[in-house]
Amino acid sequence: MHVRDLLKGNKPTFSFEFFPPRDAAAAETLRLSMRELVPLSPSFVSITYGAGGSTRQLTHDLVLRIHEKERLPVVPHLTCVGSTRQELGHALARYASAGITDIMALRGDPPAGSIDYLPPPDGFSHAADLVGFIRTEFPSSGIGVAAYPQGHHETPNRLREMDHLKAKVDAGADYICTQFFFDNHVFYDFCDRCEAVGIHVPIIAGIMPITSMATMRRMSELALGVNIPGKLQKAFGRMSERGSVARIGVHWATEQVRDLLDHHVAGIHLYTLNQSRATMQIIETLGVL
Repeated sequence: MHVRDLLKGNKPTFSFEFFPPRDAAAAETLRLSMRELVPLSPSFVSITYGAGGSTRQLTHDLVLRIHEKERLPVVPHLTCVGSTRQELGHALARYASAGITDIMALRGDPPAGSIDYLPPPDGFSHAADLVGFIRTEFPSSGIGVAAYPQGHHETPNRLREMDHLKAKVDAGADYICTQFFFDNHVFYDFCDRCEAVGIHVPIIAGIMPITSMATMRRMSELALGVNIPGKLQKAFGRMSERGSVARIGVHWATEQVRDLLDHHVAGIHLYTLNQSRATMQIIETLGVL
């Protein structure tokens, strides 16, 4: 079943995101996390690419393993960066032959050390181009695209940013999954702006619980433009124990999800960072899944 069909149900979807492990220790962490999270029967799981497509083969291998062993709907990320049209077509054909029916179509981040994105020869300049290619060459595929409720650092003009997003939807995207955010008003405003420009596909809200100060600093570096509310920063500033960071972060994320559910969000996408504890606590507290 496609994600677009799941989003037509009476209940919001709950999905998890993982990334391919780079070494044995990371692989063991992922294995243990999945052993706890998979039995929750999420609506689907997504698997990311590294910057510049650096984990392309690792992503493919992990997608197939989850699809075959866990029998879960899997949504692999596919990026324009570092791939020609022929290479992307080959990847899509392999997924299709394995029964993978959905793709998250992204432009992708430039390789480390690069500032600007330059498409490869016979490649795609924008995610909308990749969406159109998938819709034309693999018309039965389900397609998700990314969005940035607080804006993307490469497109400071927020009106033009919405034009880019609408171009992806008009090219054939079935749904939108947002980058994580920490203020639900930002998400609701984003939904209003989508409606204003004629975007009417389902929007899945991305949530990432902060579990350490290092994680918060890392997120601030990687997700440029994501604002951490002053109230949340003050809560971290009042803590007296190291373990309080995770408690505060998980509580904040749980309340975000609770409020989103009350506002009938189409779906919740939890960025797990390949860890299970925070996700488990959110799910158990809210009694979902």
